[in-house]
Amino acid sequence: MVYTPRSAPRSARHGALLVGTVAVLGLLSACGNGTSAHGDAPATVPGTAAPATDGTTSPAPPATASSATGTGSPDTPRPTASPGGATATTTPAVAGTRCHTSELRASVGRNDPGAGQENFPVVLTNTSARTCTLHGYPGAAFVAGSGGRLGPDPQRSPGTPGTVRLKPGQSAWAGLTFSNPGVSGAKTATPAALLVTPPDERDQLKVAWKGGPVPVSGNASTVRLTVFSPGAGPS
Repeated sequence: MVYTPRSAPRSARHGALLVGTVAVLGLLSACGNGTSAHGDAPATVPGTAAPATDGTTSPAPPATASSATGTGSPDTPRPTASPGGATATTTPAVAGTRCHTSELRASVGRNDPGAGQENFPVVLTNTSARTCTLHGYPGAAFVAGSGGRLGPDPQRSPGTPGTVRLKPGQSAWAGLTFSNPGVSGAKTATPAALLVTPPDERDQLKVAWKGGPVPVSGNASTVRLTVFSPGAGPS
């Protein structure tokens, strides 16, 4: 007598087919949502970096008026009036009020030497028809007649940046100082011009330099800039 195996029950065959279908659907679902079958996270694309800033950008303004002056409430700036009518506060400038390079004229005032130091006011004047603000430090660089840089760019002197509010025609100044090369023994060069960059701007203003030799290397060759103050320079 020959033994003939019986076929599997219909219910068993149906169950096996259902399990296989579920497995295939699960694999397709994993591929569709960006996750591999091994559970690896999908590759990510890094976001766009913020625009690079150069060394002319002024530091962040103080959080409150009281933090810079030691008195007053955060909502009450303490303005300082200047003879020229411009005012300076220690609060941040309102967004959109910053003076742009195209709205300004640069000049270099008379040297006010003292104690072996040369001190020049770098002046920015508002030539626009609107009121705008300057906050912090300018950028600056000495250049030769060919346009090449002479010496390292000036460094920032310690100071508390304030916001200077300029009405049309008003000015603000920052001090540019260096040791007298005849005293310090630094190597010198005579620039043709000074390039001035307003705070938080990229475009520069070119001013003819008439202040004589400046230190470019060697001992005591550092040139420094101060924060902006209202007016056209020390009276």
